[in-house]
Amino acid sequence: MISQTATVPLPRNCTFEAADWDLLCRCWHPVALVRELEEKPLGVSLLDVPLVLYRTGGRIVIADDLCPHRGVPLSMGTGNGETIACAYHGFRFGDGGKCVRVPAHPDSAIPSKLNLRTYPAVERYGLIWTCLNSDGVVTIPPMPHWDEADFQQITCPWIDIAGFAGRQVEGFIDVAHFAFVHTETFADPDNPVVPSYMPRMTKDGFEAEYRSTVSNFPVGHEDWEKPGFEWLRHFRIHVPFVATLEIHFPNDGRLVIMNAASPVSARMTRMFSPICRNFDKYIPIQAVYDFNRKVFEEDRALVEAQKPENLPLDPTLEAHVMADRSSIAYRRALRGMGFSQFFTA
Repeated sequence: MISQTATVPLPRNCTFEAADWDLLCRCWHPVALVRELEEKPLGVSLLDVPLVLYRTGGRIVIADDLCPHRGVPLSMGTGNGETIACAYHGFRFGDGGKCVRVPAHPDSAIPSKLNLRTYPAVERYGLIWTCLNSDGVVTIPPMPHWDEADFQQITCPWIDIAGFAGRQVEGFIDVAHFAFVHTETFADPDNPVVPSYMPRMTKDGFEAEYRSTVSNFPVGHEDWEKPGFEWLRHFRIHVPFVATLEIHFPNDGRLVIMNAASPVSARMTRMFSPICRNFDKYIPIQAVYDFNRKVFEEDRALVEAQKPENLPLDPTLEAHVMADRSSIAYRRALRGMGFSQFFTA
């Protein structure tokens, strides 16, 4: 169970069940790429809450995207790397969300009511993470090999998916769809069999090691068919919405992909995907972006089409086969956190 802290008010037009939102707002989620945030304020949304991100010196501020004066989004304003200014009346905000200037009354004291409500900001894996109701403990999932000297770090552009974050994560950890969804990128349509595997529950999710002959080289690559090579895919799931996949390539190659599904709302997900690898480091970054995007676009079409839109945590509501052991473990871990819904009839 997630530790209980102070109650945070539900956002306007909340798309989540209240109890589920209360649990999700206590978790850490990525909201932007570090490289996206320049001098201009950046508007994003998390759990139906509009947020503004801006830089003040060497720090990042995350606050409600609403000027306390007359309710205009601060992301419409301007910034200079130290403060941001509201587009309506020029009220200026700085470190910690403090209002530092009211142009109409430059010599008057500024009431504390004009200060912004802020949230913690942590940079990790090229992403900016936050928590809407933090207890002060940063619980961002680890990414294998990211900090090792021999590994190249790549933070791919995000992709928006008109679907629920739980459905997207479940698709990422699914091992039975390769031969039907990813045949234009890496999979073999004639190799659909899923060998037996068994998830192992952990304190914050589960792990699963899956061995098969399905290659992870791009289709057309000279080594796409690697006769006799057994591919090991090691999934690590950190509920609610982060998973990493470590793929063991030939010649001790390692590729790690993080799937960090940020719940913009119950019906929209912004999927972030940091990658690290210890081979093929000469390949242009844009080529990596393009291939990664193509793989996730293949998944996106299916996730957006699924019904029900959200994830049924009651195991009796959908049919299951042995290849679905990761899916079953994922739903079990979510139930263990205390989630009761994630299902829209």
